[in-house]
Amino acid sequence: MNPRLIIDLEKLRHNAEFLADLCDAHGISLTAVTKVFCADSQMMDVLAPLKIAYFGDSHLENIGSYLDGFPQRTMLLRLPTHTQARDAVELADISLNSELSTIKKLAKAASEKNKTHGIMIMVDLGDLREGIYHTNVCGILEICEYVMGEENLTLEGIGTNLTCYGSVVPSEQNMGRLAEIASIIEEKFGLSLNVVSGGNSSALNMLASGKMPAKINNLRLGESIVCGLETANGKPFQGLVQDVVVLEATIVEIAKKPSMPEGDTNINAFGEKVTYVDRGEHLRAILAVGRQDTAADGLTCLTPEVEIIGASSDHLIVDITHAPPLIVGDTLRFSLSYGAVLAGFTSGYVDRHYVNHPDEG
Repeated sequence: MNPRLIIDLEKLRHNAEFLADLCDAHGISLTAVTKVFCADSQMMDVLAPLKIAYFGDSHLENIGSYLDGFPQRTMLLRLPTHTQARDAVELADISLNSELSTIKKLAKAASEKNKTHGIMIMVDLGDLREGIYHTNVCGILEICEYVMGEENLTLEGIGTNLTCYGSVVPSEQNMGRLAEIASIIEEKFGLSLNVVSGGNSSALNMLASGKMPAKINNLRLGESIVCGLETANGKPFQGLVQDVVVLEATIVEIAKKPSMPEGDTNINAFGEKVTYVDRGEHLRAILAVGRQDTAADGLTCLTPEVEIIGASSDHLIVDITHAPPLIVGDTLRFSLSYGAVLAGFTSGYVDRHYVNHPDEG
Protein backbone atom coordinates (compact mmCIF):
# COMPACT_ATOMS: atom_id res chain seq x y z
CA MET A 1 0.00 0.00 0.00
CA ASN A 2 1.24 3.46 -0.84
CA PRO A 3 1.75 5.94 1.99
CA ARG A 4 -1.42 7.92 2.43
CA LEU A 5 -2.62 11.10 4.01
CA ILE A 6 -5.57 10.63 6.35
CA ILE A 7 -7.62 13.83 6.04
CA ASP A 8 -10.23 14.54 8.69
CA LEU A 9 -12.72 16.80 6.95
CA GLU A 10 -14.68 17.60 10.11
CA LYS A 11 -11.50 18.79 11.83
CA LEU A 12 -10.68 20.87 8.76
CA ARG A 13 -14.13 22.46 8.95
CA HIS A 14 -13.68 23.10 12.68
CA ASN A 15 -10.36 24.94 12.22
CA ALA A 16 -11.52 26.98 9.26
CA GLU A 17 -14.84 27.93 10.88
CA PHE A 18 -13.11 28.86 14.14
CA LEU A 19 -10.66 31.14 12.30
CA ALA A 20 -13.35 32.64 10.09
CA ASP A 21 -15.38 33.52 13.19
CA LEU A 22 -12.32 34.94 14.95
CA CYS A 23 -11.46 37.13 11.97
CA ASP A 24 -15.07 38.23 11.55
CA ALA A 25 -15.28 39.23 15.21
CA HIS A 26 -12.37 41.62 14.62
CA GLY A 27 -13.67 43.04 11.34
CA ILE A 28 -11.18 41.08 9.25
CA SER A 29 -11.89 39.12 6.08
CA LEU A 30 -10.29 35.71 5.63
CA THR A 31 -8.30 34.52 2.66
CA ALA A 32 -8.00 30.73 2.89
CA VAL A 33 -4.66 29.68 1.42
CA THR A 34 -5.14 26.46 -0.52
CA LYS A 35 -1.60 25.75 -1.73
CA VAL A 36 -0.65 23.57 1.25
CA PHE A 37 -3.25 20.98 0.19
CA CYS A 38 -2.99 21.69 -3.56
CA ALA A 39 -6.62 22.86 -3.65
CA ASP A 40 -7.84 19.32 -2.99
CA SER A 41 -11.44 19.25 -4.24
CA GLN A 42 -12.97 17.53 -1.21
CA MET A 43 -11.28 19.96 1.13
CA MET A 44 -12.39 22.89 -1.01
CA ASP A 45 -15.98 21.67 -0.79
CA VAL A 46 -15.74 21.78 3.02
CA LEU A 47 -14.33 25.33 3.02
CA ALA A 48 -16.60 26.88 0.39
CA PRO A 49 -19.74 27.35 2.59
CA LEU A 50 -17.81 29.08 5.39
CA LYS A 51 -17.28 32.81 5.99
CA ILE A 52 -14.25 32.92 3.71
CA ALA A 53 -13.96 35.93 1.43
CA TYR A 54 -11.11 34.76 -0.81
CA PHE A 55 -9.35 31.59 -1.86
CA GLY A 56 -5.65 32.25 -2.39
CA ASP A 57 -2.96 30.11 -3.95
CA SER A 58 0.58 30.51 -5.26
CA HIS A 59 -0.09 28.28 -8.26
CA LEU A 60 -2.40 29.10 -11.14
CA GLU A 61 -2.84 25.37 -11.71
CA ASN A 62 -4.53 25.10 -8.32
CA ILE A 63 -6.66 28.19 -8.85
CA GLY A 64 -7.73 26.76 -12.20
CA SER A 65 -8.88 23.58 -10.47
CA TYR A 66 -11.34 25.35 -8.17
CA LEU A 67 -14.82 24.06 -8.81
CA ASP A 68 -17.27 26.40 -10.55
CA GLY A 69 -19.83 28.06 -8.36
CA PHE A 70 -17.64 28.99 -5.39
CA PRO A 71 -18.71 32.42 -4.11
CA GLN A 72 -15.19 33.36 -3.02
CA ARG A 73 -12.97 35.63 -5.10
CA THR A 74 -9.61 34.19 -6.13
CA MET A 75 -6.18 35.58 -5.29
CA LEU A 76 -2.82 34.67 -6.87
CA LEU A 77 -0.39 34.84 -3.95
CA ARG A 78 2.95 34.45 -5.72
CA LEU A 79 4.03 37.42 -7.82
CA PRO A 80 3.13 36.50 -11.41
CA THR A 81 5.84 36.18 -14.02
CA HIS A 82 5.53 38.16 -17.24
CA THR A 83 4.64 35.01 -19.14
CA GLN A 84 1.84 34.23 -16.67
CA ALA A 85 0.05 37.54 -17.19
CA ARG A 86 -2.66 36.19 -19.50
CA ASP A 87 -3.39 33.17 -17.30
CA ALA A 88 -3.33 35.29 -14.15
CA VAL A 89 -5.97 37.60 -15.59
CA GLU A 90 -8.02 34.65 -16.83
CA LEU A 91 -7.97 32.63 -13.60
CA ALA A 92 -7.47 35.02 -10.68
CA ASP A 93 -9.60 37.98 -9.65
CA ILE A 94 -6.64 39.54 -7.83
CA SER A 95 -2.87 39.12 -7.98
CA LEU A 96 -0.15 40.24 -5.58
CA ASN A 97 2.40 42.50 -7.25
CA SER A 98 5.45 44.66 -6.61
CA GLU A 99 6.90 45.25 -10.10
CA LEU A 100 5.53 47.90 -12.44
CA SER A 101 6.72 45.99 -15.51
CA THR A 102 4.61 42.99 -14.50
CA ILE A 103 1.57 45.15 -13.77
CA LYS A 104 1.86 46.60 -17.28
CA LYS A 105 1.76 43.06 -18.68
CA LEU A 106 -1.35 42.37 -16.61
CA ALA A 107 -2.96 45.57 -17.86
CA LYS A 108 -2.31 44.57 -21.46
CA ALA A 109 -3.66 41.06 -20.90
CA ALA A 110 -6.76 42.37 -19.12
CA SER A 111 -7.43 44.78 -21.97
CA GLU A 112 -7.08 42.04 -24.58
CA LYS A 113 -9.46 39.79 -22.64
CA ASN A 114 -11.83 42.65 -21.84
CA LYS A 115 -11.64 41.74 -18.16
CA THR A 116 -10.98 43.69 -14.99
CA HIS A 117 -8.13 42.45 -12.83
CA GLY A 118 -7.42 43.48 -9.25
CA ILE A 119 -3.94 44.50 -8.10
CA MET A 120 -2.78 44.14 -4.51
CA ILE A 121 0.53 45.92 -4.01
CA MET A 122 2.90 44.13 -1.68
CA VAL A 123 4.88 46.11 0.88
CA ASP A 124 8.06 44.72 2.45
CA LEU A 125 8.07 45.62 6.15
CA GLY A 126 11.52 44.16 6.76
CA ASP A 127 11.06 40.41 6.28
CA LEU A 128 12.96 40.82 2.98
CA ARG A 129 10.75 38.70 0.81
CA GLU A 130 8.48 40.21 -1.85
CA GLY A 131 7.24 43.80 -1.79
CA ILE A 132 8.27 47.40 -2.30
CA TYR A 133 10.33 48.36 0.73
CA HIS A 134 8.22 50.34 3.18
CA THR A 135 10.55 53.35 3.15
CA ASN A 136 9.92 53.80 -0.59
CA VAL A 137 6.49 55.37 -0.24
CA CYS A 138 6.98 57.32 -3.47
CA GLY A 139 7.46 54.05 -5.35
CA ILE A 140 4.29 52.62 -3.81
CA LEU A 141 2.31 55.73 -4.77
CA GLU A 142 3.71 55.63 -8.31
CA ILE A 143 2.40 52.11 -8.84
CA CYS A 144 -0.96 53.01 -7.28
CA GLU A 145 -1.29 55.90 -9.69
CA TYR A 146 -0.48 53.69 -12.68
CA VAL A 147 -3.02 51.04 -11.65
CA MET A 148 -5.73 53.64 -11.15
CA GLY A 149 -5.05 55.02 -14.60
CA GLU A 150 -5.62 51.67 -16.32
CA GLU A 151 -9.19 50.97 -17.42
CA ASN A 152 -8.88 47.20 -16.95
CA LEU A 153 -7.13 47.24 -13.58
CA THR A 154 -8.44 48.03 -10.12
CA LEU A 155 -6.41 48.93 -7.07
CA GLU A 156 -7.65 46.33 -4.57
CA GLY A 157 -5.29 47.30 -1.79
CA ILE A 158 -1.95 46.55 -0.20
CA GLY A 159 -0.53 43.63 1.71
CA THR A 160 2.56 42.32 3.41
CA ASN A 161 4.18 39.03 4.28
CA LEU A 162 6.06 38.32 7.48
CA THR A 163 7.83 35.34 9.11
CA CYS A 164 8.19 33.23 5.95
CA TYR A 165 11.73 34.34 5.06
CA GLY A 166 13.21 36.78 7.54
CA SER A 167 11.31 35.39 10.56
CA VAL A 168 10.07 38.89 11.41
CA VAL A 169 7.15 38.67 13.83
CA PRO A 170 4.06 40.87 13.37
CA SER A 171 4.05 43.72 15.87
CA GLU A 172 2.16 46.90 16.61
CA GLN A 173 5.06 48.76 14.99
CA ASN A 174 5.21 46.96 11.62
CA MET A 175 1.44 46.47 11.35
CA GLY A 176 1.08 50.13 12.26
CA ARG A 177 3.44 50.99 9.42
CA LEU A 178 1.28 49.04 6.96
CA ALA A 179 -1.79 50.85 8.24
CA GLU A 180 0.03 54.17 7.91
CA ILE A 181 0.93 53.48 4.26
CA ALA A 182 -2.67 52.49 3.56
CA SER A 183 -3.84 55.81 5.01
CA ILE A 184 -1.31 57.73 2.90
CA ILE A 185 -2.64 56.05 -0.26
CA GLU A 186 -6.26 56.69 0.67
CA GLU A 187 -5.66 60.34 1.52
CA LYS A 188 -3.63 61.05 -1.63
CA PHE A 189 -6.09 59.50 -4.04
CA GLY A 190 -9.34 60.05 -2.14
CA LEU A 191 -10.37 56.41 -1.98
CA SER A 192 -10.90 53.53 0.41
CA LEU A 193 -8.81 50.40 -0.17
CA ASN A 194 -10.78 47.17 -0.26
CA VAL A 195 -7.97 45.10 1.23
CA VAL A 196 -5.19 45.87 3.70
CA SER A 197 -3.80 42.39 4.24
CA GLY A 198 -1.69 41.99 7.35
CA GLY A 199 -0.03 38.73 6.48
CA ASN A 200 -0.51 35.13 7.50
CA SER A 201 -0.93 32.71 10.40
CA SER A 202 1.90 34.40 12.29
CA ALA A 203 -0.50 37.30 13.03
CA LEU A 204 -3.05 35.25 14.99
CA ASN A 205 -1.75 36.02 18.48
CA MET A 206 -1.72 39.71 17.67
CA LEU A 207 -5.24 39.48 16.31
CA ALA A 208 -6.57 37.59 19.33
CA SER A 209 -4.95 40.09 21.71
CA GLY A 210 -6.86 42.96 20.11
CA LYS A 211 -3.66 44.78 19.16
CA MET A 212 -4.13 44.60 15.39
CA PRO A 213 -4.56 48.13 13.95
CA ALA A 214 -8.13 48.78 12.82
CA LYS A 215 -6.95 49.56 9.29
CA ILE A 216 -5.81 45.93 8.78
CA ASN A 217 -8.85 44.13 7.35
CA ASN A 218 -7.58 40.85 5.87
CA LEU A 219 -5.41 37.87 6.80
CA ARG A 220 -4.20 35.07 4.52
CA LEU A 221 -4.33 31.83 6.52
CA GLY A 222 -3.20 28.37 5.47
CA GLU A 223 -0.99 26.68 8.05
CA SER A 224 -3.34 27.54 10.90
CA ILE A 225 -6.27 25.97 9.04
CA VAL A 226 -4.50 22.70 8.24
CA CYS A 227 -1.95 22.41 11.06
CA GLY A 228 -3.64 24.40 13.82
CA LEU A 229 -0.52 26.46 14.50
CA GLU A 230 0.26 30.11 15.11
CA THR A 231 3.40 30.37 13.02
CA ALA A 232 5.24 33.22 14.74
CA ASN A 233 6.18 30.74 17.47
CA GLY A 234 5.19 27.43 15.88
CA LYS A 235 2.86 26.55 18.75
CA PRO A 236 -0.74 25.30 18.71
CA PHE A 237 -3.26 28.12 18.60
CA GLN A 238 -5.95 27.86 21.27
CA GLY A 239 -9.19 26.51 19.85
CA LEU A 240 -7.60 24.73 16.88
CA VAL A 241 -6.76 21.06 16.38
CA GLN A 242 -3.39 19.97 15.01
CA ASP A 243 -4.29 16.62 13.42
CA VAL A 244 -6.42 17.59 10.44
CA VAL A 245 -3.94 15.61 8.33
CA VAL A 246 -1.81 12.64 9.42
CA LEU A 247 0.41 10.33 7.38
CA GLU A 248 0.05 6.54 7.38
CA ALA A 249 2.84 4.29 6.09
CA THR A 250 3.39 0.53 5.94
CA ILE A 251 6.23 -1.45 7.54
CA VAL A 252 8.15 -3.45 4.91
CA GLU A 253 11.02 -4.79 7.03
CA ILE A 254 11.76 -5.48 10.70
CA ALA A 255 15.20 -6.63 11.86
CA LYS A 256 17.77 -6.31 14.61
CA LYS A 257 20.73 -4.40 13.23
CA PRO A 258 23.70 -2.38 14.45
CA SER A 259 23.17 1.34 14.80
CA MET A 260 26.50 2.25 13.16
CA PRO A 261 27.19 1.74 9.43
CA GLU A 262 29.93 -0.80 8.72
CA GLY A 263 32.79 0.43 6.56
CA ASP A 264 34.06 3.83 5.46
CA THR A 265 31.38 6.52 5.15
CA ASN A 266 31.14 9.70 3.13
CA ILE A 267 28.07 11.62 1.93
CA ASN A 268 24.64 10.09 1.47
CA ALA A 269 22.40 10.24 -1.61
CA PHE A 270 21.41 13.82 -0.76
CA GLY A 271 24.95 15.10 -0.40
CA GLU A 272 24.77 15.14 3.39
CA LYS A 273 27.50 14.13 5.78
CA VAL A 274 25.55 12.31 8.48
CA THR A 275 26.75 11.74 12.04
CA TYR A 276 25.45 8.44 13.42
CA VAL A 277 24.76 7.71 17.08
CA ASP A 278 26.02 4.40 18.48
CA ARG A 279 23.09 2.90 20.37
CA GLY A 280 24.19 -0.69 19.93
CA GLU A 281 22.11 -3.36 18.25
CA HIS A 282 18.44 -2.49 18.19
CA LEU A 283 15.17 -3.42 16.52
CA ARG A 284 14.59 -1.36 13.42
CA ALA A 285 11.63 -1.09 11.08
CA ILE A 286 11.71 0.24 7.55
CA LEU A 287 8.57 1.88 6.18
CA ALA A 288 7.51 2.43 2.59
CA VAL A 289 7.71 6.22 2.66
CA GLY A 290 10.64 8.53 2.04
CA ARG A 291 11.85 11.94 1.05
CA GLN A 292 10.28 11.74 -2.40
CA ASP A 293 6.92 11.39 -0.66
CA THR A 294 7.14 13.98 2.11
CA ALA A 295 9.53 16.04 4.22
CA ALA A 296 10.78 13.24 6.44
CA ASP A 297 12.30 15.62 8.98
CA GLY A 298 8.81 17.01 9.57
CA LEU A 299 7.35 13.69 10.76
CA THR A 300 6.64 12.64 14.35
CA CYS A 301 5.36 9.14 15.01
CA LEU A 302 2.04 9.03 16.87
CA THR A 303 3.25 5.89 18.63
CA PRO A 304 5.51 7.62 21.18
CA GLU A 305 7.81 4.61 21.67
CA VAL A 306 8.82 4.76 17.98
CA GLU A 307 11.82 6.94 17.19
CA ILE A 308 12.64 8.12 13.68
CA ILE A 309 16.29 7.45 12.86
CA GLY A 310 16.53 8.68 9.29
CA ALA A 311 15.20 8.52 5.76
CA SER A 312 16.28 7.91 2.19
CA SER A 313 14.34 8.84 -0.93
CA ASP A 314 12.09 5.75 -0.61
CA HIS A 315 12.34 4.54 2.99
CA LEU A 316 11.87 5.76 6.54
CA ILE A 317 13.96 3.99 9.20
CA VAL A 318 12.64 3.88 12.77
CA ASP A 319 13.73 2.37 16.09
CA ILE A 320 10.93 0.17 17.46
CA THR A 321 12.92 -1.47 20.27
CA HIS A 322 10.58 -0.16 22.96
CA ALA A 323 7.39 -0.07 20.88
CA PRO A 324 4.43 -2.44 21.21
CA PRO A 325 4.87 -5.58 19.10
CA LEU A 326 4.81 -4.86 15.35
CA ILE A 327 5.00 -7.08 12.27
CA VAL A 328 5.68 -6.50 8.60
CA GLY A 329 2.51 -5.17 6.99
CA ASP A 330 1.48 -3.11 10.03
CA THR A 331 1.09 0.61 9.57
CA LEU A 332 2.27 3.52 11.66
CA ARG A 333 0.82 7.02 11.70
CA PHE A 334 2.72 10.29 11.87
CA SER A 335 1.89 13.91 12.57
CA LEU A 336 3.25 16.32 9.99
CA SER A 337 4.86 19.73 10.00
CA TYR A 338 3.63 22.32 7.51
CA GLY A 339 6.47 21.37 5.15
CA ALA A 340 5.61 17.69 5.41
CA VAL A 341 1.92 18.35 4.68
CA LEU A 342 2.86 20.50 1.69
CA ALA A 343 5.23 17.86 0.31
CA GLY A 344 2.75 15.04 0.95
CA PHE A 345 -0.01 16.72 -1.02
CA THR A 346 2.40 17.70 -3.79
CA SER A 347 3.81 14.19 -4.22
CA GLY A 348 2.21 12.00 -6.84
CA TYR A 349 3.08 8.92 -4.80
CA VAL A 350 0.99 9.60 -1.69
CA ASP A 351 -2.66 8.56 -1.64
CA ARG A 352 -5.42 10.48 0.12
CA HIS A 353 -8.08 9.02 2.39
CA TYR A 354 -10.92 11.16 3.75
CA VAL A 355 -12.76 10.59 7.04
CA ASN A 356 -15.55 12.34 8.94
CA HIS A 357 -17.31 14.12 6.11
CA PRO A 358 -19.23 17.00 7.74
CA ASP A 359 -22.37 16.33 5.70
CA GLU A 360 -22.56 12.72 6.87
CA GLY A 361 -23.13 13.44 10.51
